[in-house]
Amino acid sequence: NTQEYDSGEKTGAYFTYKTKINQKIQVKLGISFISSLKAKQNIESENPGWDFDAVKNAADLTWNKVLSTALVEGKNEDDKKIFYSALYRIMLMPTDRTGENPKWLSKEPYYDDFYTIWDTYRCSNPLLTLLMSKREVDIVRSLVDTYQYEGYMPDGRMGNENGRTQGGSNCDNLVADAYVKSLPGIEYEKAYQAMVKDAEVPPGDDERKQGRGGLTDYNTLGYITPKYERAGNRQVEYSHNDWSIAQVAKGLGKTDDYKKYKAHASNWQNLWRKDAESLCAKGFIWPRDKEGKWVNELYVKDGIELKSPVKKFEYNEFYRGGFAGFFYESNSWSYSLYVPHDVKKLIEFCGGKEAFVNRLDTFFVRDIYDVGNEPGFLTPYLYIWAGRPDQTAYWVNDIRNKYYNSGRSGIPGNDDAGAMSSLYAFMAMGIYPNAGMDVYLIASPIFDKSTIQMDNGKNFTITANNVSKENIYVQSAILNGKPLNQAWFRHSDISNGGSLNLEMSNKPSAWGKGNPPPSMSDGE
Repeated sequence: NTQEYDSGEKTGAYFTYKTKINQKIQVKLGISFISSLKAKQNIESENPGWDFDAVKNAADLTWNKVLSTALVEGKNEDDKKIFYSALYRIMLMPTDRTGENPKWLSKEPYYDDFYTIWDTYRCSNPLLTLLMSKREVDIVRSLVDTYQYEGYMPDGRMGNENGRTQGGSNCDNLVADAYVKSLPGIEYEKAYQAMVKDAEVPPGDDERKQGRGGLTDYNTLGYITPKYERAGNRQVEYSHNDWSIAQVAKGLGKTDDYKKYKAHASNWQNLWRKDAESLCAKGFIWPRDKEGKWVNELYVKDGIELKSPVKKFEYNEFYRGGFAGFFYESNSWSYSLYVPHDVKKLIEFCGGKEAFVNRLDTFFVRDIYDVGNEPGFLTPYLYIWAGRPDQTAYWVNDIRNKYYNSGRSGIPGNDDAGAMSSLYAFMAMGIYPNAGMDVYLIASPIFDKSTIQMDNGKNFTITANNVSKENIYVQSAILNGKPLNQAWFRHSDISNGGSLNLEMSNKPSAWGKGNPPPSMSDGE
């Protein structure tokens, strides 16, 4: 029955007991972020008895229920171990602390341990939308409530405090993802207010804590200068965030806002240097000063900043990792492929479909791709827009085999609050979301059958006939009983249950080469 106020110093406690020979002691621990009395109340309400086996069995049942939201069938038991271990890790963060918010009283859900949304918005949250949509709704409601009381929706939030923001205001993508997938129970008008604040109100000195750093540049010049850290990845991420805002604005009938933020969603083009060249690829995201001149001082080779004008570089040279660099934790090769809302326009800027496919081939064959970092999650699927779903299948399969296993080194680095795990879960089932849009991309499953048991009582099943380690290519597809000749479908196709049947083979086919997924520049 103890309470320790946060003085910033490390604290701890230990207990000693006088026991008789062979005497067993039973201990229960109560935790609260509010008070010691609340901790005691939590014990009394959550675990009033002293039956250890009953508590253990209840935990087993709870986890089995959660993990049964996806049922996978196949001959390889190791694949199932990897899959369900991944599913377990996805559910650990963020943490539902409803009733344990020490900072304000609210009837809304309260979640903490967002570590961070920059990691999880790409596929962890879309996976929750499929498996446990009510949890995802509560998460978004909690973020909007945090905006109400803290001033901004967070990108990271731990210990009841916002921070850190690694790139964009990626809560915007979560709201848009929920909105376009028609998740109920979210106050979208208030959520929209939070999104607009992200886009319009600079966070001042708290730019690593919340909001958008460099916003003054972005909203006047149309791009962020190197005066602000992480200008390169922020530029492409803010463009994506603005497309998220535009979608919600359009849905809410805010026509002028829709036009404004749709225009801003093309701002990535303002840092696109057409004559920059690397490994036969032309056009890259590049730093630019306030006069509009390309800044070569930030070009790096072997850790040394080059002062002479340079526009041709090797892939590993233009790299400025960390919070203080031009790019956060990646390089221009990776971030120059990050336009998830307008891949059609990106292909145009890269010189057309053939040049784009060659560029992607170089990216993977030269091992520039880093599966252990989130900006590249969508990249293997970009081939689909260029009419090469077979290449997507090849590289997704390569990534699964090379970087995931059931051993202690079974994930490619830090799991990042389940981000690496959710990537695997989608790759294993054979589909992948384009976050913030209502589209799923079809790649290459490893299971004979995957059944997603949604919390609306409906099931979505993915069946892969003749699938094997060699049979990784889709030959034909049937969605909800009708032939599907494209390598994508919409959330509305499966939100009330459905089925996707895939015929697999060891050779590429003509399937899925036409009718690419939607892009912003397709028009209305």
